[in-house]
Amino acid sequence: MKNTSADFIIQGARVFIDKESPIEQLDVAIKDEFILAIGKNLNIDTRNIIPAQGLILAPGFIDVHTHDDLEVLRNPSVPAKLSQGVTTVIAGNCGISAVPTTAVSAVRDPINLLGGQSEFVYPDMLSYKKAFAKVKPSVNLAMLIGHISLRAQVMDKLEQEATSSEINEMKSLLAVAMQQGALGLSTGLAYYNAKEASECEINELAKVVTPFDGLYTTHLRSEFQGIIYAMDEAFATAKQAKLPLVISHIKCAGQENWGRSKEVLAHFEQQKQHQHLGCDCYPYSASSSTLDLKQVNDDTEIFITWSKSFPDIAQQSLSDIAKQWDVSLLEAASRIQPAGAVYHCMLESDVKTFLGYEHSMIGSDGLPCDPHPHPRLWGTFPRVLGHYCRDEKLLSLNLALHKMTALPAENFKLCKRGKIEVGFFADLVLFDPEKIIDNATYSKPQYKASGIEMVWVNGVISYQSSNNATEYSGFGRAGQFLNRHNFS
Repeated sequence: MKNTSADFIIQGARVFIDKESPIEQLDVAIKDEFILAIGKNLNIDTRNIIPAQGLILAPGFIDVHTHDDLEVLRNPSVPAKLSQGVTTVIAGNCGISAVPTTAVSAVRDPINLLGGQSEFVYPDMLSYKKAFAKVKPSVNLAMLIGHISLRAQVMDKLEQEATSSEINEMKSLLAVAMQQGALGLSTGLAYYNAKEASECEINELAKVVTPFDGLYTTHLRSEFQGIIYAMDEAFATAKQAKLPLVISHIKCAGQENWGRSKEVLAHFEQQKQHQHLGCDCYPYSASSSTLDLKQVNDDTEIFITWSKSFPDIAQQSLSDIAKQWDVSLLEAASRIQPAGAVYHCMLESDVKTFLGYEHSMIGSDGLPCDPHPHPRLWGTFPRVLGHYCRDEKLLSLNLALHKMTALPAENFKLCKRGKIEVGFFADLVLFDPEKIIDNATYSKPQYKASGIEMVWVNGVISYQSSNNATEYSGFGRAGQFLNRHNFS
């Protein structure tokens, strides 16, 4: 190595290698996009030594559950992700993706969560990838194809079953997207515009993904009392198509469902013996989406983040709005549609159970277009490492980092990502384990975390910390579109 030069050497960091190995002090050398060498006291020429004693160096975090499809194009520095140490995002979750879409389909709920009508101009993956390459965002992105987005291209009325001809049209669109590098299929069967889709419809689409060695992810048909039956439906869909399955943001929603997390995980674990299963979760006891009238009840506190019909009433609780208007909760919710909401619908002990589970991955599920987003958009990964790992001691640092790096790289088949290993892409995060913590709150959600010192994406310094809670400096933009692993 004496005659080899490096672009950077990160010197003396405590390096996370894998969940079984002790974190030890090492040097890591970076050359171009890749990790050049790892070892003690590396004897390699470089003009850039980065002293990192006392800090932890980990692979860049992989956010497996995002709705960043259009955000990376409109705001390519992506500060909400980089400031958490995230270097790769999986987009197209919950059945909604920016591909394939047109301006007409964009007004459909919940596709409108991704952006404004004029932004939906990507009829195929090639057009999206061209836009991505032109903008050059700061993070890597891989995309799933959303079932609701497919439906919106071929159906006039989404609140009904698709016909055989409509299913065939969707299959053709999905096949093209897979040929152009998509990861697989996602569904959001709990949403109004997907809930009438038959199992046959979903099964037929899933089978399109099989020859491409993709995967199937799902926002279950129910996360409430019917969750076990919804899981069984997802298991069956993936099994008949011979696909790996990822259950999105696994949870026990609604008071009548509280305390069932161990039962849900036992059911998951039992089936995991028979097929390839994964799941993701976020470290908060509130969810966020469009306002769903079926979730409006006296037991769940609902905070309205935006309303198209009554924009002035946003950032209030639904109960306060109902009192002001002297109407029922349901009547108030009906009036302010379409709207966005944060639902305080989960039990903290259930959140901890899912978060501490060895095989769950971490996903933020943040909504970057929301004018008052859920704090998970800015705080998810530091919250896991600071609050739950260091302070609550819910899980070890090694396990937490594994769930953010190698495990998602394996489940989503991301080549040469998720590990600090020679020859792997230099997606890296340097953080202070004593200081890392989320600062975003429900009342002030757009605050960057503390403790993330530096982030590299494909060997380029893309983020460096500052002391200001809302300030962030843009550095290099070196994100890549990540095609499916066997794409050619």
